Amino acid sequence: MSRQYKEKLSGFKEWKQKLPDQDVLLYPKNISHQLSIDETSLSNGELYTILTSKKGKGRKGTLVAMIKGTKSDEVIRALQNIPKHLRNKVQEITLDMASTMINICKVAFPKATQVTDRFHVQKLAYEAVQDLRVKHRWEARDFENDVIDQALKSGKTYRPEILENGDTVRQLLARSRYSLFKHHTKWTERQALRTDILFRRYPDIKVAYELSIELFNIYQNTKVKGVAFTKLARWYEQIEQSGLKTFGTVQRTIHHHYQSILNYFDCRSTNASAESFNSKIKAFRLQLRGVRDKHFFLFRLSKIFA
Repeated sequence: MSRQYKEKLSGFKEWKQKLPDQDVLLYPKNISHQLSIDETSLSNGELYTILTSKKGKGRKGTLVAMIKGTKSDEVIRALQNIPKHLRNKVQEITLDMASTMINICKVAFPKATQVTDRFHVQKLAYEAVQDLRVKHRWEARDFENDVIDQALKSGKTYRPEILENGDTVRQLLARSRYSLFKHHTKWTERQALRTDILFRRYPDIKVAYELSIELFNIYQNTKVKGVAFTKLARWYEQIEQSGLKTFGTVQRTIHHHYQSILNYFDCRSTNASAESFNSKIKAFRLQLRGVRDKHFFLFRLSKIFA
């Protein structure tokens, strides 16, 4: 049945013959004032750059372009086949902090305002907290191994320190992972106790966590661009006072994308539509148990979303 659909009913053969380049799919009529750009993998780690319209809301008319690869020169060359007057219609485009995506948007959509996705920025801060936790976890592992070696040499039995919530120090650091991703208002009673012990033993993790929550609060509670600028400047000062190296890296990264990050507070646009579209592609791929025929898969995507 599936073979009959592919060969006779779907129109795939005619579609395949019409396309001069099957690694570049362009649908200029789907261009709207607000676009999202992202990358996704179809099969075997093969990356495609995907441009989607927010107006399509994940349904037919969403897909604007799907181009094999992420090299900015190749993607720009493909997008320049879209008439210039249509590309100039784009007023806003959301993206992550990849330099290739920034360059693509700058050249292909020169009149569009670039907006860095807030969740990619927040993810940087959360990862900085996790890096600090992992660092302490390795230190605790090394310390425990040293103590075990000493106990073996002296013929004693090693007994790890048991904390008030029943965890060992290593377990405390391992089991705190998910709590540090959550806002403290959403902790369960057990998570609140565990993080309280963690923060007492490792004050630097507490400082890092509070910095990540402060960034979340800036995004969540600020509506005016000028106010966001002031709050981010104060947040920078807190990072400098903390002396945390991991957050120093976050600070520098944000500084390099400062303007596009602040553009978020104009319309509060995110790249969630692009991430949602990627999830739909993954779900479709899972439903088909993988991509056996890449061009037929692209044909199906274009039929559904373009």
